[in-house]
Amino acid sequence: MKQLGIIGGTGVSDLDGLARVASHRPDTPFGASSGAIEEGLLDDCRVFFLQRHGRPALIPPHLVNYRANLWALQSLGVTEIVAINAVGGIAAAMQPGVLVIPDQLVDYTWGREHTFDDGSDGQLRHIDFTEPYSRELRMALLAAARSCDIACQGAAVHGVTQGPRLETAAEIRRMAADGCDVVGMTGMPEASLARELGLAYASVCMVVNPAAGLGQEPISLAMMREILEREAGVVARLLRSLVGQRYRR
Repeated sequence: MKQLGIIGGTGVSDLDGLARVASHRPDTPFGASSGAIEEGLLDDCRVFFLQRHGRPALIPPHLVNYRANLWALQSLGVTEIVAINAVGGIAAAMQPGVLVIPDQLVDYTWGREHTFDDGSDGQLRHIDFTEPYSRELRMALLAAARSCDIACQGAAVHGVTQGPRLETAAEIRRMAADGCDVVGMTGMPEASLARELGLAYASVCMVVNPAAGLGQEPISLAMMREILEREAGVVARLLRSLVGQRYRR
């Protein structure tokens, strides 16, 4: 039976329309998750919601306990995860306000706990990460977007940097040369940890600013906030459409 978990990112501290029924803080072998996992009903379908950065949003991208977050969600019966990410746009089509369902990623992070495999059982686990996102879940998101007239870019390469600082213009030029279309800070190791646990995982990226060196003005939180507030509502509508099509029992 499919069970949806939603991981909220910057600008999505709550899930609009979620009627909460319980709050969970499961124990994990990796410490505490970013915060309580809210169980609730979204249009009469049960979902679980976790804010990646905690509430209030204080945990920077490089200090998020990704292992605990994924483990805790799975322990509650979650089988599929939609992650919400705020990103900067690199490719010309990735303008502020665009929603993107990426199909590939490039990992530029370092020093993060990126696997559950500590070798203690004498086995090495080399997961197939050719397609880092679940194709089935991506297609379901795109179908849900079409059904409620939400425009989405259906393929993109998501570059994931260490943060919490934003990138230099030279780094963005390098990422563009590497084929990256958008840039964020929280997509990894979340995606690969989900794969290790056998969870279907897809990302909804909100483009909230032009990446460094590509805009006419300096990047500011004020610039991002206006778009975040508007696009958070669009993402909530997309998720409700997805829930109605894929998880209604």
